[in-house]
Amino acid sequence: MRRKIVAGNWKLNGTVAETRQLVRALRNRLAGVELRAELIVCPPFVSLEAAVEAARGSAVEIGAQNVFWEKSGAYTGEVSAEMLESAGVRHVLLGHSERRALFGETHAVVNR
Repeated sequence: MRRKIVAGNWKLNGTVAETRQLVRALRNRLAGVELRAELIVCPPFVSLEAAVEAARGSAVEIGAQNVFWEKSGAYTGEVSAEMLESAGVRHVLLGHSERRALFGETHAVVNR
């Protein structure tokens, strides 16, 4: 049986300091609690390392809000899976409705 996942996408909200504070509060609140689902928080890219650091040693996992399919190259503003992994991120959300509506992302783009 697959384990359930509960993920929170913070979208374009929270500073690095606010992210650190919220992840620490979540970590403290869940200390000693047996989770029945994987708990993932997905803050903005600039806060990923702070979130990973604040969650270290807890059941809180950190995810990214998007990833680009290329490993490297001239893709301004994009982030690769390798970059995310090196920052301690193990999850990524893909196929957002607003990215489809605002940036024209298609199934083909998401599948890459």
